[in-house]
Amino acid sequence: MQKTRNFAVLINNTSYFGNFINQLLKQDAIKGFEELASKKGGLFSRAEIERFMDEEERHDIKILTRNTDQSLKTMSSGEQKKALLSHLMAENNDFLVLVNPFDNLDVATQSQLKDELCAIGATKTLIQLASRVEDILPVMTEFFKLDGDVLIPYPSETSFWEANQQNSIQFKGVIPPPLEPINLEHPELVSFEGVSVSFDGKQVLDRISWRVKKGDFWQLVGPNGSGKTTLLSMITGDSHKGYGKNLSLFGTKKGSGESVWDLKKKIGYFTPAMTDKFGGYHTLEHMVISGLHDSIGLYVLPTQTEKLLAREWLQLLNLHDKRDYLFRELSAGDKRLVMTARAMIKHPPLLILDEPTAGLDDAGAALFVALVNKIAQESHTTIIFVSHRMEAGLHPQFNYVLEMRPNGSVGTVIQK
Repeated sequence: MQKTRNFAVLINNTSYFGNFINQLLKQDAIKGFEELASKKGGLFSRAEIERFMDEEERHDIKILTRNTDQSLKTMSSGEQKKALLSHLMAENNDFLVLVNPFDNLDVATQSQLKDELCAIGATKTLIQLASRVEDILPVMTEFFKLDGDVLIPYPSETSFWEANQQNSIQFKGVIPPPLEPINLEHPELVSFEGVSVSFDGKQVLDRISWRVKKGDFWQLVGPNGSGKTTLLSMITGDSHKGYGKNLSLFGTKKGSGESVWDLKKKIGYFTPAMTDKFGGYHTLEHMVISGLHDSIGLYVLPTQTEKLLAREWLQLLNLHDKRDYLFRELSAGDKRLVMTARAMIKHPPLLILDEPTAGLDDAGAALFVALVNKIAQESHTTIIFVSHRMEAGLHPQFNYVLEMRPNGSVGTVIQK
């Protein structure tokens, strides 16, 4: 029996993969993919889920959820992808195009989906577009790279892996010091003591006890729905659930009179969704300086000292020559470097990085990890790094893992 041919296509943040996908689904002949020209294909992607979600919300047309009372919007990322895959399989497609299928999924859900896709790939052709080489399914038999709009074939699997190994990256120079150091006398920045939280009768955190001290580097991991977002929002002050609990921040019990802005002065925070808030015409230099004022963009005239500090950060990031570029013109990876510099410019006692590498290609993720390592080594800032995946090369001086698990009692913490 002839083995099913499955195609891996490595993409990056500059790949024009939309045209490639359209050609496949329109049954156009593509060199290396000629056997699919007359066959029917289905698309497994985040964009497809959003398209079906839009149909539900705007036109009340349920397709992926027609056999359930639940709406697509209320499902977890894993449930949404499971519903889409079931729909595509029911359509009897000859091949499936998978676009970064494991993005936004926790480790356990990734593993389940991987097993399911491998089983499908034994009898049905898969074309997997992946930004991260570690996500490529083991059933792949043909290997390509999409560089811009140029499709590059590899003669063998070995040549593909050799050509796409990610080299270690390091930033030259040193982390610029703050204009005004923030000194804290208390050694504990965060202290949860038996904290439980419920929403609408559903328990989200169950007797959480967690201490974060000066100089720690924590990785916060756990499946979707295990309480990570709730935990972080109680630290940043964006959730009222912290009041009345045995929770102390920077040595002060929550609710003792501190304002949200008092907390935010001591916390640097970045999540990729923040980049959407900065859609105006802000230069890179002004973006970094805005971190000194906790503002979305810069609306005051910066001092010369502030300009010099911002330029030191941009020099470190190898973006000094682009200091007058608009933030919106940057690549996704460079935007995240700038946003991290913005969060770090004051050297806050606590830096929270919430899924900072989600959606990045290998090169972008490696660059971001290198910056985080440098911050950990050269500053006194405590770091909480939230991620669904354990990033290769992340080697902080101090490393602790807070693993949230919904084992019977949702959000129970296991400290390693």
